[in-house]
Amino acid sequence: EWGWEIFQSIERYCKTDVAYGSLKDVNNPSIPPEDRMESFFLAETMKYLYLLFDPDTEVDIVNKHVFNTEAHPTRIFPEFDKSDLALKQ
Repeated sequence: EWGWEIFQSIERYCKTDVAYGSLKDVNNPSIPPEDRMESFFLAETMKYLYLLFDPDTEVDIVNKHVFNTEAHPTRIFPEFDKSDLALKQ
């Protein structure tokens, strides 16, 4: 639900005639978005949203994956018991 609300807000408050712009103050959405789009917007923000709603993706953001700061999914590895590692050395 949060992802959908974020997408709807971006569409409502940040979309311009040709792209998407940033808001200087999200608490005052009556101010129009800036006339520039950050380079990471499509590569990261939209990618996060796409992966949230893609039913065919192998990315499991609930149980198996996290996103790094560049919006690349990274597999979560199980935590190892440090005492097991000490026994193997």
